[in-house]
Amino acid sequence: MKISFCLKAGFIGTALASAQVCRAESQTNQADIDDLKQQLQILQQKVNALENQHQEPQTQSQSPSKPSAALTVGQDGVTFRSADSNFIAGLHAWVQADSRTFFQDEHSAGIDGFVLRRARLIFTGTLFHDFDFNLTPEFAGSSAPQILDAYLNYHYSPAFQLEVGKFKPPIGLEALEPDIWTSFNERSLATDLAPYRDIGAELHGDLLGGVFSYAAGVFNGLPDLNTTTVNANYDNDVAFAGRIFVSPFKQTTIAPLKGFGAGVSGSYEYDRTNASAAGLTPGYTTDGQQKFFTYSASTAPGGPHWRVSPQGYYYWGPIGFLGEYIVSGQRVEKITAPVAFDDLHNTAWEVSGGWVLTGENASYAGVMPRHPFSIENGGWGAWQIVGRYARLNVDNGTFPAFASATGSASRAEAWAVGLNWYLNADLRANLSFSRTTFNGGSANPATQKAEEVLFTRVQLAF
Repeated sequence: MKISFCLKAGFIGTALASAQVCRAESQTNQADIDDLKQQLQILQQKVNALENQHQEPQTQSQSPSKPSAALTVGQDGVTFRSADSNFIAGLHAWVQADSRTFFQDEHSAGIDGFVLRRARLIFTGTLFHDFDFNLTPEFAGSSAPQILDAYLNYHYSPAFQLEVGKFKPPIGLEALEPDIWTSFNERSLATDLAPYRDIGAELHGDLLGGVFSYAAGVFNGLPDLNTTTVNANYDNDVAFAGRIFVSPFKQTTIAPLKGFGAGVSGSYEYDRTNASAAGLTPGYTTDGQQKFFTYSASTAPGGPHWRVSPQGYYYWGPIGFLGEYIVSGQRVEKITAPVAFDDLHNTAWEVSGGWVLTGENASYAGVMPRHPFSIENGGWGAWQIVGRYARLNVDNGTFPAFASATGSASRAEAWAVGLNWYLNADLRANLSFSRTTFNGGSANPATQKAEEVLFTRVQLAF
């Protein structure tokens, strides 16, 4: 019995001891768990703090920054733009250095040599978002510097714009093309009958994305391009000029027709002659800038002066053509005895074309080389061959009452061929040859023989 009790007592003691050990271990594990939880909370707080530090600069970088003004210099010139783009100012430069070499020097009145044909520093810009301006002085030539363009254009929308100042009237297609984009050094005989620049106001715009364009203006007076400026010897009423031009396929997907455009322009004014002195002394010039026709000093305008010019162009890929016809009708008077008057109609037309040999697209706005000239990168720019034929007829009624039949030609015909090299967007070099023949003007050194001229040009325009 004693032994049995002792065993039982030992077993019970052992169990009690084990329970105490288990209770102690359980208490130790719970403490460890609580400690781990506390450490995890601390680590989580640190991780959250680090994430907040990482997100704050990212949020700041994603917030929109305040716009700032910008000054850029590139192939389009120097441009300053305000932070809100409401004010933009640009500075550009055009320089054309030419040479002219006349053949048959013993019979030609032309003088060989180099010519600074154009040197312009052009200031353009936008004010208050809707008002564009242009100020273009000309520094080339033998005369003092002059202001060619000076105008303000309000562009309420592409379809409605109002231009005021001195600029080109909307008449000749070739005359309206900027000087840096023309195919040849000099414009054709047809442009002799188009007006140059004048002071006035013009409403103009483009509709349907440029499918239809219009212009209508009022000007002081519109002498022909190569005539002398209207002077105090006669008065001009205001001149009206307008133009409509349609590019019917411009917004279509018909690639061969997208570059077709045609239109018509015209002008009308009424000239009044003062009583005493000669006033009309205009002259028409050749490709070589020699005067082949001029009215007599006693001839003056005395009535309506109008023009009509159908015109058009076609461009498809590297091929391009341009053509126009101009008729200029004017009532003239001989103001010395024997007095005479007549309505004269001078006409002119031209067709020109070109092919870009390197495959770039031809356009009314010149050629942009796909691979600018660079010996290092192997680019050779764009190469274009061009050709032109033009003719100007003076009204037969002009001779002999209003112009000398021996001193002036009654007709001039000219053809020209050339090669244009567009090195890049700003540099261009030209080489061309022109030949002009005449009817009449046997006493004029410029028209006694055919004029043959070789032209070169190096052009910088940015």
